[in-house]
Amino acid sequence: MIPADPILGTFYHGVGALSSSACYTPQKKVRGWSWQTYWLAQASVCWFLLPILGAIATIPHLRTVLTEAPVAAMRNSFLLGMAYGVGGTAFGISIRYIGFSLTYAIAVGLSSVLGTLIPPLVAGTLAGTFDKPGGGYIFLGIAIGTLGIAVTGAAGRLKEQGLQGKKTESQPETAFEAHFSIGKGLALSLLAGVLSAVYNFSLNAGQPIADVAAQHGADVWQGNVVYIFSNTGAFLTTLIYCAYLHLKHKSLGEFVSLPSGEQTTQLPLNFVMAGLTGVLWYGQFFFYNLGHVRMGAYKFSSWALHMTMLVLFSGLIALILKEWNGCRRKTQLLFAFSMALLILGVFVLTYGNYLGGA
Repeated sequence: MIPADPILGTFYHGVGALSSSACYTPQKKVRGWSWQTYWLAQASVCWFLLPILGAIATIPHLRTVLTEAPVAAMRNSFLLGMAYGVGGTAFGISIRYIGFSLTYAIAVGLSSVLGTLIPPLVAGTLAGTFDKPGGGYIFLGIAIGTLGIAVTGAAGRLKEQGLQGKKTESQPETAFEAHFSIGKGLALSLLAGVLSAVYNFSLNAGQPIADVAAQHGADVWQGNVVYIFSNTGAFLTTLIYCAYLHLKHKSLGEFVSLPSGEQTTQLPLNFVMAGLTGVLWYGQFFFYNLGHVRMGAYKFSSWALHMTMLVLFSGLIALILKEWNGCRRKTQLLFAFSMALLILGVFVLTYGNYLGGA
């Protein structure tokens, strides 16, 4: 059994959240690709290639583990991963309609609450948490973190409204260029929030597979074997939708050539940027597992901790990139308040896990 170490677990969750927060940065360099081309390219890396390579590299006797693992666990993890893939795709499309900030606030906030609380609720262990050391801090941290996510979204929306219309010719259209539609965006972000929470269910469903891997010496890497099913399930739904869009818009040729007028060096750069996105996105899964196995009695709070830090680091990266420059004082103060809430949420969640581990 892996000894509880919530402080180290929180550190690994932070590394994973930072990796996830930075994963959309490379798309700013993508030119000449439609959304479906970019999304399928990065998904091939983070949801298909790297989960398989990661399991091969870290799971001893992988073939034996897969032979001995319960078929039901593999099936359920894969099917729930397919649902998560729909959520991830809805998330990407929602950004185009209502912007990055609102999508994050709605989808990530909803995912944080549902993905954290429903698994222990279904298992019948949620109510007993209140009676254990640190249990109250866990729920307080979830509430503070969720509030911080909501306030971050509100500040981000104010920023987007304030800077609207300031786009210049030096900022050409990218694969994620926004086409504002509040109705479509809200529907997609709600769908993304609900189905993204399913990813945590997929990991829970695959725990029996990880248990078999642990018996064969996988130790802290045991969760990597579950990604073979959860992530490839997500990739399948993504592949189906992107293939549909490619057939509809006749855009499959973008993988081998760009529209006339684009530089010949742009296509290789697009692949590099999509690959980097995939590596960063997979990094969140890789380090999430290393954090999760160390959280002790309140492992279910890993999802809330990860989501809270994801939004926190996204905000800090935007601050470093000076994306908040030029905003009104009110917007900047609201953003600062949201960052304070997120930091407080992380500390409260970590402290609750520390008490539980003690």
